[in-house]
Order: sequence, then structure tokens, then C-alpha cells
Amino acid sequence: RTALHLACANGHVDVVTYLVENKCKLNLFDHDNRSPLMKAVQCQQEECVAVLLEHGADPNLADADGNTALHLAVLSGNTTVAELLLENNANIDAQNKEGYTPLILAVSEHHEEITECLLKKGADVHARDQCER
Repeated sequence: RTALHLACANGHVDVVTYLVENKCKLNLFDHDNRSPLMKAVQCQQEECVAVLLEHGADPNLADADGNTALHLAVLSGNTTVAELLLENNANIDAQNKEGYTPLILAVSEHHEEITECLLKKGADVHARDQCER
């Protein structure tokens, strides 16, 4: 883990801002193959997510399971972060290693608000996982 990962996980927006403004690398992976952006999303640190995206963090990197930051936002039920990621070109139909798109996850997790958001933003309603569900 980098200092940026730790600052993101703990919601230290001032440290995140300092690091990104001083050109630290935004897209390095930790031992779980997660970027600082993914860590901020996973820990529901919305301000850190916003700072990272403003400075060019890649929202489409995938962790060891193939989950992107958008998958993680959906799993945590955070519609605000999901919308922020989508506004910053997150792939709405990215599939993880099991073939799950953010929409499939939102439906399976019963996150109605995120499901509605993804549908309004044009998520593929015909996407199927690896079991053809």
C-alpha cells in the first residue's frame, strides 16, 4: 500500500489533495490489486473519490476479481459515488471475472436506487453473467 491508499481508506482529504497535487502516482495497486480510487470507493470516502477523479485517476482499472470502482460503489450501495464515477467515464457495462456488470450486481444486491441510476444512464439490460443469467 502507498501513502495515497492509506489516506484514501481513512478519508484524509487534505493528505490526498497534497499527494495528488505533488504528482504522486494515482493508479498504483495494493496487495489486493486495488488502486487508491478503488480503496476510497470501498471505504465510502466520497471527497477522496472526487479529488482523485479531478486529478485523473482511472475509474476503469480492475482488481484481482475484475471489479472496477463502479462495481465497488454498487456493492456498497453508494449512489452518489456511482454517479460521480459515471460522470468521469466509468464503464457502465464493465464485467468482472464472473461476468457481473454493475447493473447485475445492483439488482442481485437489491440496491434499487443504484439500479434506477444505472438504467437511466443506459446500462445494458441484456447483459448476462458467465452462467448466462
